[in-house]
Amino acid sequence: MDFLIFIIFEIIKFFIIIIPVLISVAYLTLAERKILGYTQTRKGPNVVGIYGLLQPLADGVKLFSKEMVIPNHVSILLYFFAPIFALTLSLIVWGLIPFGNNITLINANLGVLVIFALSSIGVYAILISGWSSNSKYAFLGALRAAAQMISYEVCIGLIIINIIICSGSFNLNTILICQNHSTWFLFPLLPAALMFFISCLAETNRAPFDLTEGESELVSGYNVEYSSMSFALFFLAEYSHIIFMSFLFTILFLGGWQLFIININLLFFLKATFIIFSFIWVRTSFPRLRYDQLMHLLWKTYLPLSLGLIIITNSILWSLNGLSFKLCI
Repeated sequence: MDFLIFIIFEIIKFFIIIIPVLISVAYLTLAERKILGYTQTRKGPNVVGIYGLLQPLADGVKLFSKEMVIPNHVSILLYFFAPIFALTLSLIVWGLIPFGNNITLINANLGVLVIFALSSIGVYAILISGWSSNSKYAFLGALRAAAQMISYEVCIGLIIINIIICSGSFNLNTILICQNHSTWFLFPLLPAALMFFISCLAETNRAPFDLTEGESELVSGYNVEYSSMSFALFFLAEYSHIIFMSFLFTILFLGGWQLFIININLLFFLKATFIIFSFIWVRTSFPRLRYDQLMHLLWKTYLPLSLGLIIITNSILWSLNGLSFKLCI
């Protein structure tokens, strides 16, 4: 009986986290269209509801009520599995994010590694969607996405090693406590923070790194054969991942809900909102890169810089006797 109550309680906590995430995803699309509109001297959505506030609901109803067109040449099981798999992975990782003191679904000692592992598996959802569509455009888009995501995960992993060296733990709560007792990692690790932000843009397939959705050559990329609800699941997964990476950046570099000696949970969301705004700001400011420029940026620039940064950080901490060996393993 106690076990059953525990399971029900955990399911309730999961939905308390996931439902606001899904609502945030819906209204992030509206915020993005509004910001893009004002940067281009137009208003954006402003007809459905007051100031267009009901536009996300209208878009959702439209997507989920449209006829689902299934091409004859697809591998049907993998075709339907891919969007479900993508959305599931993008929602599971939210269980590891601490939203305040002792406000977390799973307080894992190896939280950073679990997040990194789940994020890496997300590549398979993209590959499966392109492969199962049996379309050259979808397959090329999936290959592009896989190469891009895998490449920039290498850089993200190396940057996170600097955080682990400084905090001495893989636990997100411990990383936050370490910043509360010293300073935000943004200041001593500013180059790593900038590289991490740009890598997040590439990891989430956002402009100027949205090569997987190159309309001029790939006609929307890996999801070109999807419509209606299955397309909406990919859409939800992508925007959920954007919000998640913004929260992760806030935890790793901006001290979460902490502001010097002040601890206010609302600050956590305000910081993450600023990072999300930066995602949109970059989209409206920079043109799309060529694919060779994208790969050159990582393998010939960010990879050696990330490796060098690990050596420099480790050397400085070792010379100052500041290395922490209290790893939570």
